[in-house]
Amino acid sequence: MATPLITGTAHRTPHTPPADPALSVWPASTVPLDHGDLAVGGVPLTEIADRFGTPVYLLDETEVRARCRAYHDAFPEAAVLYAAKAFLCRAMAHWVAEEGMGLDVCSAGELELAVTTGFPPEHIVLHGNAKSPYDLQAALRLGVGRIVIDSPSEIARLAVAVPEGGRQKVMVRVAPGIAAGGHAKIRTGTDDQKFGLSLTDGSAHHAIARILDQPRLELVGLHCHLGSQITSGKPYLAAVRRMVGLLARVRDQHGVTLPELDMGGGHGIAYRPGEPALDIAALGPRLRAELADGCAAAGLPVPRLIIEPGRAVVGPAGIALYRVLAVKRTGHRTFVAVDGGMSDNPRPALYGVRYAPRLVGRTSTAPPATATVAGRHCEAGDVLAGEAELPGDIRPGDLIAVPVAGAYHLSMASGYNLVGRPPVVAVADGRARLLIRRESLDDIRRRDVGL
Repeated sequence: MATPLITGTAHRTPHTPPADPALSVWPASTVPLDHGDLAVGGVPLTEIADRFGTPVYLLDETEVRARCRAYHDAFPEAAVLYAAKAFLCRAMAHWVAEEGMGLDVCSAGELELAVTTGFPPEHIVLHGNAKSPYDLQAALRLGVGRIVIDSPSEIARLAVAVPEGGRQKVMVRVAPGIAAGGHAKIRTGTDDQKFGLSLTDGSAHHAIARILDQPRLELVGLHCHLGSQITSGKPYLAAVRRMVGLLARVRDQHGVTLPELDMGGGHGIAYRPGEPALDIAALGPRLRAELADGCAAAGLPVPRLIIEPGRAVVGPAGIALYRVLAVKRTGHRTFVAVDGGMSDNPRPALYGVRYAPRLVGRTSTAPPATATVAGRHCEAGDVLAGEAELPGDIRPGDLIAVPVAGAYHLSMASGYNLVGRPPVVAVADGRARLLIRRESLDDIRRRDVGL
């Protein structure tokens, strides 16, 4: 193992407050350096920018692993599955496998990347509201552990696709009629959205009855995912009560006791200092107690609990680095334009999410000023951080770091303006290594076969 570049500094745990409150949303390994620089994972951010160019994303491997272990501590008897949609690459699949996690995927692409990396398919769950024939074929061919049925039409399609003599384990995704989540576009537990089968109108129970009549499908449990960016434990406790009620109804009407209950993820994190985040250490015991009490009252054995964190594992471990290209002052507003934007992070445009960008690489004595960090793309809505506090002397060539950039940035990246997607770099123990290379113009040209 290489000698860390930073010595004599303690690594705080994800729950230990940093000396500088402004760093509270940064990875626990973050250390201030001279000249306004920061080191993450023992590697200065200016070194990352100089070596790999900008824009560039870095992932703190130690932070990812620490967050995986925090979930095992909070849910010691549960199966913890990493939600690959937040961010997936071969290294990420390897890290979560080594930390004893399963995987939650929603496409053949995610599934095949994980399995060809060596991830055990029996520890993978496939879900999605509209699985393609190729998704289902890949899941059956690779031996995925569970398929979550999300619509009535999927029952017959999947049953026919299972080879004769085979049996596929499935779950039913239930919409329990609970509204939770940080934005209307990421609330998935209500009846008025595309995911799951309604508990209130009987659709979920009807699907369960149909599955139990299919000899090639083995119903092993129920699945429930309320939404994303949930910062209170109360919706999860309410959902557990409703799911236990459905488990009891299945037992009473069909004589079947389902052994598994997947309560999904959606655990909220803080994107800026002072924002609320879901306390996983507190949620774990409360959720397990609610499940045990509800099952005892219903005369049910406690099912195996499954949870699916994604953002809460990888989000706080990621940093995005951008170079300032231009500074424009228009009326009472200052626009700081950088060399990335909505093609590598569409979340501000989609959900209005707000970040706390920071100048790194030089020390400024100028008083802070409110600025809009804008992307380089041809959209007025291409804003990475509105109302950001940056030094008043911010100028072209400066390096800006955006923390909490590990989830739903590159996984949602696009080819807008043919800019090319940034690379991903892992840092740990004073070393940096490339995980995903920068998308080049040659990559873009080779995909275009129109002439």
